[in-house]
Amino acid sequence: MHYCQGMAAGPTLRWPYYKLFDQLGRYLVCFMLIHNYFSWRQRGGATPTLSALQKVAGVSPRQTAGFVAALKAGRLVAAEPDPADRRATLLRPSPLVIGEIGRSLRLFVEALDLMEDRHPGRAVRLGDTDALGELIALSAAYVLANGTLLHPFPRVLHFTQRDCGYPLLTAVIAAHYAQALDAASAPRLLLRRTLAGRFQVSPAHIGSLFAEAAAQGWFRVEPGGRLAGVDADFLAEFERWAVWQMVHFESLLTLCDREAPAPRS
Repeated sequence: MHYCQGMAAGPTLRWPYYKLFDQLGRYLVCFMLIHNYFSWRQRGGATPTLSALQKVAGVSPRQTAGFVAALKAGRLVAAEPDPADRRATLLRPSPLVIGEIGRSLRLFVEALDLMEDRHPGRAVRLGDTDALGELIALSAAYVLANGTLLHPFPRVLHFTQRDCGYPLLTAVIAAHYAQALDAASAPRLLLRRTLAGRFQVSPAHIGSLFAEAAAQGWFRVEPGGRLAGVDADFLAEFERWAVWQMVHFESLLTLCDREAPAPRS
């Protein structure tokens, strides 16, 4: 529930930047851009140019170039000369991009910290932009080698492919958990206009996502915003996805701990 509440809380960036990240194709471009930059900086990887990004972004070269141009115009990505080759231009992600792309990652680690009762938790270190960027890069390297962790979960994938669909999904799951944990409390209403304002989309878009889910039998939201029910298989898929994510990031953090140089005496 902690994870879902955090993801459903709304944007950490002001309009129009938030929507840049809440659709899978755009998210993956940023995800791989961060990977390329930190792989180059930390481990001597290939120079993080636009050409290198177009090879791994997961969308067409033209879409990648257009999106990177928008990020540069918004000062979310800096284009810098390569110190080793002034003819090459590096793409450096801003701390805002790293923080927004890493938000789900950090919240999954926070959720596991709570479950394991860790004080201080492992998520504390991810408040540092470089530490968060490095973990994103390691996760992206895993994806490049093994495929995404998302595609085995087609119903979760469905929402990530819609504008702000994944944050909306987490709002629905958070409402379900709140209702299940305290059935006597007033239901957490999923009002279209409220959600549209929070996620910076139209109420019609929220309604369309609700209608798709109802037609598939995944969940149903009544006209007044009350969550009428969530399909058990749909909920189980989301929970498996969440477990996979927590295990994935826990294993990467463990790897980082093992590879970290020992402190000097």
